[in-house]
Amino acid sequence: MKFLLRLAITAAALWAAVWLIPGISHAGPWWHLLLVALVFGFVNALIRPLLYMLTCPLIVFTLGLFVLVLNALMLWLTAVLAGALEIAFRVDGFWAAFLGALVVSIVSTLLSVFVGRPLTRDGDT
Repeated sequence: MKFLLRLAITAAALWAAVWLIPGISHAGPWWHLLLVALVFGFVNALIRPLLYMLTCPLIVFTLGLFVLVLNALMLWLTAVLAGALEIAFRVDGFWAAFLGALVVSIVSTLLSVFVGRPLTRDGDT
């Protein structure tokens, strides 16, 4: 159940990026965004940690700002893999990927806070 909730949150965040950022587009049924969210999760789970390890000195040197560039690369790579899977999801250029990654990060964080764990009584977790 938690996996499906995370998938839906990521798909909603990707939809927000498509809606808000001019250089990001999706032309297909709405459920294709669920497939794009799966690809995005795969990229973030397998490739992102490797890139973090390889660029750790650069991340430290830029006080963490290079992470924004890595997030943009992850979104761009998601678009490339989605295109290879014949899913109509495009990211046109670095700045579209950069702004799209910011939107995806903000929206998924907000949705996770509001939809994430249910509130319990008496401070139970």
